[in-house]
Amino acid sequence: MPPSLRLNASTIVLLTVPPLLWAGNAVVGRWAATVIPPITFNWLRWVLAALILLPLAGWVLRPSSPLWAHWRRFALLGLLAVAGYNMLQYLALHTSNALNVTLVASSMPVWMMLVGRLFFGAPVLRRQLAGAALSLTGVLVVLAQGEWARLLALRLVPGDAWMLAAAFTWACYSWLLTRRAEPPEIRNDWAAFLLAQTVFGLVSASALTGLEWLWLGVAAPADMPTTIYWSPTLVAVLLFVAIGPSIIAYRCWGEGVQRAGPTVAGFFTNLTPLFAAVLSSLLLGEPPHPYHGAAFALIVAGIVVSSRL
Repeated sequence: MPPSLRLNASTIVLLTVPPLLWAGNAVVGRWAATVIPPITFNWLRWVLAALILLPLAGWVLRPSSPLWAHWRRFALLGLLAVAGYNMLQYLALHTSNALNVTLVASSMPVWMMLVGRLFFGAPVLRRQLAGAALSLTGVLVVLAQGEWARLLALRLVPGDAWMLAAAFTWACYSWLLTRRAEPPEIRNDWAAFLLAQTVFGLVSASALTGLEWLWLGVAAPADMPTTIYWSPTLVAVLLFVAIGPSIIAYRCWGEGVQRAGPTVAGFFTNLTPLFAAVLSSLLLGEPPHPYHGAAFALIVAGIVVSSRL
C-alpha cells in the first residue's frame, strides 16, 4: 500500500463513523418499516439531506456551475449511492430476513476486491484475502450469538440476491469515488460534491418512489404500510437518518475512501452488524456479551491484516 493510502488515526475515525451511523439507521429503520413504505422513507431521507445541504452548497446548482458539464458522472454516483444501493437494501430486507441480509452484506470486502480487480485494475493481495476471512468470521460470531446452531439453520432465499446486488452497487460507487474526474471547485467542497450526487440521485429515487406507490395501490404486502403514519417520532427519525447516516456518514466515507482506498475501507463496513447488535442490546437495556468482544477483535484483525504493508 502506498504511503498515501496507509491508515492513520484520523482515517480510522473517518471509516468507523459511517458503520456506526449506518448501524443506527438499521435500528431505527426497523421501527420506521412499520409506519412508512421503505422506498418512500429513503426518498424523504434524501430530500431532507438535500434541503440541509442547500444553504451550504447551493451554488453548485446554478446554471453557471461547472457541475452541468459533468452531469453524467454525478448522475451515475447518485443512481448508485442514493437510489440504487438503498432501494436494493430495502428490497432485501423486505424479501429476506435480517440474519440473511447481514450475512450477505458481509461479502462487501470481497466485492470491493472483485470490482477493483475487474474494472479498475487493482491487484488482489493475499493479505487482503486473509483480512476478508478474519472479518467474515467476526460477522459470523455476531450472527451466531455464541450458538453456532443458529448458522447451521440458516437458509439462503432468492431475496438475498438483492443484497448481493446492493453490495456490488456500493463497491462500484466506492471505486468511482477514487476517479476524481469532477472540477476542483466541486471536488474540494464536500457539501457541493454530496449535494450534486443527492440531487441527481433524487431523480431516480423519485421515480422508484412513484413505482412503489403504484405497487402499493395494486398489490400491497400485508406487512407493509400503505400510508405514512406521521408522528413526532417519525419526524425525529427522518431528521436523524438525513443528518447522520446520509450527510455525515457519506462525507466521512468519501474522505476515508480517498485516504485508504476502497478495498481497505470495505473491511470497515463489517463493523455495521456489530454496532447494530450492540446498539440494540443497549437500547433494550442488555449489556454487551462476550461474543461482541470476540467479533470486534476478529473484524479489527481483518482490517489490520488487510492494510499492512
